[in-house]
Amino acid sequence: MLPKYYEFLNSVKIMSGENALENLPHELKMMGAKKPIVLTDAILAKCGTLDKVQKAFKGFDIDVTETYTEIPPDSSIKVINEIAGIFKAKGCDSIIALGGGSVIDTAKGLRIVIEQGGNDIMDYMGLDSLPRKDRIAFAVIPTTSGTGSECTNVAVIANPDKNVKMEFISYDLLPDFAVLDPRMTETMPPKITANTGVDALVHAIEGYTCLQKNPLSQSYAFAAIRLITTFLPKAVLEGGNHEYRLAMSNAATMAGIAFSNSMVGLVHAIGHAVGGVAHVPHGIAMSILLPHVMKFNLETLKPAYAELLLPLAGAEIYATTPKEERAQKAIEFVTAFIKQFESVGLPTKLSDAKVTEDQFDAIAQTAINDGAIVVNPIMATKEQVIEILKEAF
Repeated sequence: MLPKYYEFLNSVKIMSGENALENLPHELKMMGAKKPIVLTDAILAKCGTLDKVQKAFKGFDIDVTETYTEIPPDSSIKVINEIAGIFKAKGCDSIIALGGGSVIDTAKGLRIVIEQGGNDIMDYMGLDSLPRKDRIAFAVIPTTSGTGSECTNVAVIANPDKNVKMEFISYDLLPDFAVLDPRMTETMPPKITANTGVDALVHAIEGYTCLQKNPLSQSYAFAAIRLITTFLPKAVLEGGNHEYRLAMSNAATMAGIAFSNSMVGLVHAIGHAVGGVAHVPHGIAMSILLPHVMKFNLETLKPAYAELLLPLAGAEIYATTPKEERAQKAIEFVTAFIKQFESVGLPTKLSDAKVTEDQFDAIAQTAINDGAIVVNPIMATKEQVIEILKEAF
């Protein structure tokens, strides 16, 4: 059934395939970029991934020597404000984000501060409250296949003083370009490949089922799920295979487009809280919580979960499963799908991720105040969140 009203936007130019990176300099040149700041982390700088990006710009009149490589695992308001000072002092005019979700969210925060002409990201909190200003060129080169941040209007930024993760949502956060090049993800370790891949799966499932779903977002989510269940196990086992890597990059991007236009749900509400209170990495929190939240939502989402059995498990299992059993079968498939990655060190219980029971109250309180909970099909109470945490423990 069509919603009475919905909106859908994705303005990011996606460049996907072998040697996609080499097309980026031309695109930035056409936007007038002369001196971008390249944001990445210390690991990517050390392992040579940053060098590959800088080499792609040889022969172009674009200076990519200004880099910031100390971005932490959780994007931070303090880091964003620090980089904004560097950007202005060095006369930079554009942004290239090379990395995973934290790097990309940091770059999104930086773009807000620079375009709005301010000094502090906290001055721009709110939902689509930013006045339109002259845009600076912004390109993203994801090195993981999970967040989909290269095509989303969302940035999750940590406030370390308050021990919370904040969501910034605005169409102004959408990058201009997303480069999906298998060379950028081929060195991801199996564990990171698994937890980022499951993160993309959560984006797709919640984007397909949340209250703001629409036919366009569901189409992207449906396609992303099939790619993930087909190629994630292969990418974990054969990380150097460019076909598998590119499939997962596309899946993460499509899942990102889906949830960026529909929002997510309770898995993310609790996951953000687990990250903020217990400092569990986002992808790991998603992997642990997904099956338990699906069980919580089951009675309300039976028709939708039944539909998702097809991209999850394939046509044969879908066709041979009685209609009334398909929703439960989908949850069983997801549970087993995630559990297989225990072999590469992916935790499947909160206790394995160093969460303690005495943190449950703070996690639950934070979760029920998270914006993602509003579009979950069931408005969970604090007590219900605690029960989910107990089951996931």
